[in-house]
Amino acid sequence: MINKKINFKEKFSKISEHWSPKIIAEMNDYQFKLAKVKNKFIWHKHDDTDETFVVINGHLTIEFRDSKVHLKPGEMIVVPMGTEHRPIASEECEIMLIEPRGVINTGDKKNAYTQNSEVWI
Repeated sequence: MINKKINFKEKFSKISEHWSPKIIAEMNDYQFKLAKVKNKFIWHKHDDTDETFVVINGHLTIEFRDSKVHLKPGEMIVVPMGTEHRPIASEECEIMLIEPRGVINTGDKKNAYTQNSEVWI
């Protein structure tokens, strides 16, 4: 991927399912992932890493046990490691996740939402 630009719109056009992050780039040991999300995800946490959510299109809420943070396009949040959270999007939302290579999307939980963390588009 040397000297090759990445077009978010083109990459999002290749994603049809919700809550299934796809890798678009790597920098050192970090991966940049795109996902389409809708409705409620599961409560989970990542014990070994922070997790960054960047809203590209739509609106995303990150729910914590004691508060909520509402994000609109062009906004982001870093969820600290070990913090239980649940992303929610009432309408389809396009997001970018930035996290270390190999992070499982459902963190400490394994269920139907758990995805292969190494799928590139």
